[in-house]
Amino acid sequence: MNPVFLIPKSSITSNGSSVAIPVDASLAIQLTLVITKIIEQESIDIHLQGSADGEIWLEKPLTAFPQKFYTGSSVLVCEFKSHPDIRFFRATWKVNRWGRGSLKPNFELYLFAEPIASVALDSK
Repeated sequence: MNPVFLIPKSSITSNGSSVAIPVDASLAIQLTLVITKIIEQESIDIHLQGSADGEIWLEKPLTAFPQKFYTGSSVLVCEFKSHPDIRFFRATWKVNRWGRGSLKPNFELYLFAEPIASVALDSK
């Protein structure tokens, strides 16, 4: 797997999902989220979903970024070894806006994934 944008630099104003990306179950990936613009009183939740066929998606996310309220970058690692049946993954996001003025969220961000060497999570 080469580095791939799940969300190219975009303006996000509603809930959505990225395209399905094929993955080798023996890989680990690093997800990098960069939020370049956000307005006050809004939040975004981004999680990674897995699928065996690219059509039917698991309800439980493989991993998720903590809820975001501010600009900045975040990195997350996802290993697929514990999910050997997963052949595809995608990012899914939910946005929320509250307070005065327009209640339409408005984020500028991008998210990309790149393969990394498998990470040993069980240290002794």
